[in-house]
Amino acid sequence: MNVDLSGAKWFKSRRSGASKDCVEVAFLDGGAVGVRDSKNPAGPALVFAPEVWDEFTARVAGGEFDRA
Repeated sequence: MNVDLSGAKWFKSRRSGASKDCVEVAFLDGGAVGVRDSKNPAGPALVFAPEVWDEFTARVAGGEFDRA
């Protein structure tokens, strides 16, 4: 998926602390979702189709990725 991220509005969770060790997310045109490392904002980003992002966040909310 080739997406122009130049106008993306990136944000991180309100639960993030003051450190720069965070994941940032941007909701993109067409419903896609961008994800990048806040330590390297000029670096690469992952882009997910809306249905993939929805599935991922539902599984996170359901506790599937909780540490043992």
